Amino acid sequence: MQVHHVKCVVARQLPSLSSLSAGTLRTARRARVLAGAVLLACLGIADLAAQAPDLTQKSLEDLMNIDVTSVSKKAQKTSQAAAAIFVITPEDIRRSGALNIPDLLRMVPGLDVAQIDGSQWAISARGFNGQYSNKLLVLIDGRTVYNPAFVNVFWDSQNVPLESIERIEVIRGPGAAVWGSNAVNGVINIITNSAEKTQGGTVSGGGGNAATGPETIRYGGKARKIGAYRVYAEGFHNNSLFTPAGLDGQDDWRLVHGGFRTDSTPNARDSVTTEGDIAEGDAGELTTVPISIEPPENATLALRNRYSEWNLLGRWNRRISPGSETSLQVYFDRIVRGDSTYNLGLNSLDIDFQHHVGWGARQDIVWGLGYRVSSDGTNPTLRIVFTPKKKLTQLFSLFAQDEITICPERLRLSFGARFEHNGYTGFDIEPSVRLAWTPNSKNMLWSAISGAVRIPGRYNTDLRANFSTLPGPGGMPMLISMFGNPQEKDERLTGFDAGYRNTWTSNLSLDSTVFYNRYRDLESVGLGTAVVEMNPSPPHLLIPNTFGNGLYGETHGMEVFANWKASRFWTLSPGYAFMTMHLHAFPGSHDATTIPGTEGSSPDHQAQLRSSISLPMKLQWNASGAFVDRLPALSISAYTRVDTGLTWQPGGSFSLRACLRSSEQQPEKRQVDHLQAGIQFAFAVLP
Repeated sequence: MQVHHVKCVVARQLPSLSSLSAGTLRTARRARVLAGAVLLACLGIADLAAQAPDLTQKSLEDLMNIDVTSVSKKAQKTSQAAAAIFVITPEDIRRSGALNIPDLLRMVPGLDVAQIDGSQWAISARGFNGQYSNKLLVLIDGRTVYNPAFVNVFWDSQNVPLESIERIEVIRGPGAAVWGSNAVNGVINIITNSAEKTQGGTVSGGGGNAATGPETIRYGGKARKIGAYRVYAEGFHNNSLFTPAGLDGQDDWRLVHGGFRTDSTPNARDSVTTEGDIAEGDAGELTTVPISIEPPENATLALRNRYSEWNLLGRWNRRISPGSETSLQVYFDRIVRGDSTYNLGLNSLDIDFQHHVGWGARQDIVWGLGYRVSSDGTNPTLRIVFTPKKKLTQLFSLFAQDEITICPERLRLSFGARFEHNGYTGFDIEPSVRLAWTPNSKNMLWSAISGAVRIPGRYNTDLRANFSTLPGPGGMPMLISMFGNPQEKDERLTGFDAGYRNTWTSNLSLDSTVFYNRYRDLESVGLGTAVVEMNPSPPHLLIPNTFGNGLYGETHGMEVFANWKASRFWTLSPGYAFMTMHLHAFPGSHDATTIPGTEGSSPDHQAQLRSSISLPMKLQWNASGAFVDRLPALSISAYTRVDTGLTWQPGGSFSLRACLRSSEQQPEKRQVDHLQAGIQFAFAVLP
């Protein structure tokens, strides 16, 4: 785990070919040879099944009318949702060639996705990106995976078999009125298929110069007492990345996980879902840590971060009448993470009740109650100490949303709020008002005003992290440390969004959004007064840095993307996002590093272009290019990332894909970009 005196920011750089090491060039040549061999193999394999339907023929109007639930916690069409929403479909997943969730999220316009090392990512929407991005809420089948202790998402352990995903709904902008605190700049909701839709067996796997796997085995069936079910097991190993000198970066990543899901309908009114997952993994990283105060000594260690998780979720849905239904969801999470310099155990229990009811012909109401309790335990080390070592926190919530149809099929007004009480800052209210106007079947305009908060966690209030030890005056050693602030307040956002969607023709659709966000009480870092400290021994001069709420500011920008069927066999999907940030310090704030570091750690401009071409011989060529603007705080130049892959799908039960991609790392790790080549296959046995 990497902890800094300011929020860790991620840098991305794509050096010129002349700056690559000889080892990297050899890797690139091997990648090209491997890719060529795979493509030849694809062309030579015998036909195994009947031709799959050409999904590029699907109407763009159908794509604009996918049902989504993340905006209002009820089903509604994408074209009618008054929010900046992007949906990743199973076809998008197949075309992408992605091996994990972070790589898959790169296709979302306005989402900033950066790989830090072999297992760590920084992902954020509308700025504030870093290893500990804390303003993006992530859910898997309604279960939040936002870590309340470190106030972030550990992406290395949030892996879902891509073949089991029904869709991923990504909201850019605040969603706290529905989902609660920490849904400040966005919400990512990963929704898996019901067990009924995954009957039969599937086997998938792959490999290349960068990774082995993921190798997945999944089977779905039906049992008399539990209904439809599926079970799966998956594992993979990502190789270490290389330094410019061609040395091993010692950041390889391994993960093994498995799980189950059941879906049953005891009667016409009730449906019950149970699911659970268990995972165990480890990943390496090179980190500089203090190992001795006297004599002052720091060392770069090859640490091994080990983690294990398991969770169990149950959800009961009941249809009371054609216009009224309820849902009760309960889940439990157990997480253990640590290396030789820190350790964390976290238990969470969450209970959520929701009622969706129509009131008359013009009102549609969703309301609910929630309770979450989390308890954690830590072990102190020279590097990281939490005080107290154990802590229990509770979160109570109540929300209500009302959608009023002002003009049938034309004008809808939604308003509501979420009320919460947490153990750190007490009571919060997070309101939202949304207006959607649909003048005809091809055009839709919407606007929204929303409030959201990011509540502190153990990382912000109870942490002591010792960064470095140095020789001090008079021979007394110095220890530079970061301290949490027990009085830290919520970070607050007021967001203004407006958007326009248009299906110009059956071959062209457009989705655009403009936004303006105002932030208050943003987290800052202040330098304290040096004092002589006796513990930990020996006596030393302590240089403290302390978290605070000394900043405020605003961001504004736009996001636009389109889908264009250029021909019967060719689909293009361009996208562009612009965002600028202006932060300021409150009078009396002593923070001199957070503002330039935060403003310069997210790109002002991002652009992408995805292409999908259906070729003869049941082949499909998919390619994507992405441009990311410079990061001035880190002296990183703008770069372009290109991925391409060729898929052969002779029938619905078999597919084979060869891919070639580039990747970026964090210059702090001194790792360079390199080409990755691989082959993936999937085979299904239908029931």
